Amino acid sequence: MDIKFQLIGIIKTAVYNVAGKLAIKHVPEIMLEVPRNRKLADLSTNIAMQICKAKKGLKPLEVAEEVLKLIKEGIEKTGFKENIFTVEVKPPGFINFRFSNNYLHDVIDRIISEGIGFGRSIQGKGKKVLIEFVSANPTGPLSIAHGRQAAIGDVLANILEFAGYKVAREYYLNDEGNQIELLGRSIHARYCELLGEACLFPEAGYKGDYIYDIAKVVIEKHNKALVALDDKNIFFFRDFGIKYIMDGIRKDLSDFSVRFDNYYSQHKLSRSGKVEKALTHLKEKGFLYEKDGALWFSSTRFGDDKDRVLRKSDGSYTYITPDIAYHEDKFKRGFDMLINLWGPDHHGYIPRIKAACQAIGKDKDLLSILIIQLVTLSRSGVPVRMSTREGEFITLRQVIDEVGKDVTRFFFLTRRRDSHLDFDLELAKKESMENPVYYIQYAHARICGILEHKNKQGIGKDKGKTLELLHAEEELSILRILREFPEILEESAQDMEPHRLISYLMELAAAFHVFYSKHRVVSDDANLTSARLVLIESLKVVFSKALALLGVSCPEEM
Repeated sequence: MDIKFQLIGIIKTAVYNVAGKLAIKHVPEIMLEVPRNRKLADLSTNIAMQICKAKKGLKPLEVAEEVLKLIKEGIEKTGFKENIFTVEVKPPGFINFRFSNNYLHDVIDRIISEGIGFGRSIQGKGKKVLIEFVSANPTGPLSIAHGRQAAIGDVLANILEFAGYKVAREYYLNDEGNQIELLGRSIHARYCELLGEACLFPEAGYKGDYIYDIAKVVIEKHNKALVALDDKNIFFFRDFGIKYIMDGIRKDLSDFSVRFDNYYSQHKLSRSGKVEKALTHLKEKGFLYEKDGALWFSSTRFGDDKDRVLRKSDGSYTYITPDIAYHEDKFKRGFDMLINLWGPDHHGYIPRIKAACQAIGKDKDLLSILIIQLVTLSRSGVPVRMSTREGEFITLRQVIDEVGKDVTRFFFLTRRRDSHLDFDLELAKKESMENPVYYIQYAHARICGILEHKNKQGIGKDKGKTLELLHAEEELSILRILREFPEILEESAQDMEPHRLISYLMELAAAFHVFYSKHRVVSDDANLTSARLVLIESLKVVFSKALALLGVSCPEEM
């Protein structure tokens, strides 16, 4: 068990004793966190100040001192004394903990022992999780917004798997409906145009250059055989367009190191009878009613702001109807948790799909819907304008081709998923310490260089791990950050926030670069050299694992 959780247990016992003496009925949740200023403490709690908020007239410093006495007793009783160097109270009422050097040195032994398994947990307890992400309509190439969803979804899946969940990745293929019909008509119109045949381009049709590209391929294969504007030909162009675009999407995702276990077709769902079965289930439960010739879902019974039409008066289904069947099918496939990554334009859709999950008998909290905010491209701070030609936009492929897969993935992950992201293309291409990807990969490459030199020279062999020699502040700083790796992963999995791993790596790289600039790893002191080489090996383990979870390469030289 991590020392943090053990300390929380000791603090909790102390706090409840003090609260009992002070006649405080409700004890706030105990938060034990790394302070922003690491020079103050390794871990800190503000529980004394929280207690004083619960009961007026108390002084935080006095309460903290009372709690501190009992914490020290608890540390003595549990044998933690050798792990904790100091516990002290600091104004206005913080209780600060500083780890002993021996405890920090033990982190190295743990990393070397566990290797790339360091940080793995059983947090998920084998629960089956389905992450549905990207799910772009097959009406055009992936945009940079889709790319950000792809990066976040893929890394989140990696982190959850490492945290003990059984994860499946799914792409929901919306391959039917008005937009798909419009795709077929748009390709047909461009096909006729390129052949010099008269054909009216559909209003609101897809006008990107890629439509011409598809039409040219059709001409190469079929010449003028498909000019007639009839249902058979439109079906052909629709299906041909879907396949062509999806082939491109699959290629882009593969080159972006994003994989899916399943592509789930809405077209097949509609023809499976599952939509009608889902409606039957809802009707049997009394959650459907008819009004004005339409079929309504009484979603307000589950917190939605208004009831929703599922089948219009003309007999056609609304967008939410197949989605209800799709989510019911997800649960029927045995998944314990569902995670959907959606764009910001779907925010208003959340209450109704949550209501649907409740209506089919599932706890709404078993479905997590993560909104992924948009991306703005810039060059040296100047926004990149989209083409003035209608239908054109910057694609994920264009960004990958310009700055590379590693940088693209990394930059998409640098901000919280619900925060807008500014992607600076010029910064992304820089091979300098200004570029965060270069900054981290260069740290790994430097480490590999040191270890290669060690192996060639036979340095450090048959030397004891004299870790007590690692007492310089720069060395201890690295150890403090290494210690937090498992916790960062657990928090990232729990809160579904992959960007925390980016922040962690930046801090670890900064600590290493500072150490490297001030200290020689290989020196005339054989014992110190041996200790520092073990420290370097520990760094390599964590850098390698973290970058692997991010889907970013670990160069050994740069």
